Amino acid sequence: MTSGLTHLNEKGEAHIVDIGDKAVTRRRAVAQAVLSGQAETIATIMGGGLKKGDALAVARIAGIMAAKKTAELIPLCHPIPLTKVSVDISGASNTSIRVVATAETTGQTGVEMEALIAASTAALTLYDMAKAIDRAMVVSEMCLVEKSGGKSGDFARTP
Repeated sequence: MTSGLTHLNEKGEAHIVDIGDKAVTRRRAVAQAVLSGQAETIATIMGGGLKKGDALAVARIAGIMAAKKTAELIPLCHPIPLTKVSVDISGASNTSIRVVATAETTGQTGVEMEALIAASTAALTLYDMAKAIDRAMVVSEMCLVEKSGGKSGDFARTP
């Protein structure tokens, strides 16, 4: 049985991919998540007016910490040494915030999941810090924006 999926063996069973023979290359991934809410909520978050404190700083740190724990959260991810993780948060509109996370390594496997975990965790942290004023917020548009390095080459999401 060959499914073409790397996390399934010939019997169709889930397993961690053997990366032992893969070349060590510089790898980078960028992911995003969008938090949408009422205009007043987004302005309060972006303006630093939440009673819980500086939501943007807390969300950045949460995203970085989460990226470092990706292999503990996603069962078939390899633990990899990250050389860089950054989380940038900006107002996308008066009713949304865009979180962009970048993860980098020099290694034998990619950092797409680390970037996705960082972006989603940062967005969820913003939700957590502002839920007292707007429980209807939505985290959406979580996706890989781009990646480079490795055997599969480069990828860039087209708008």
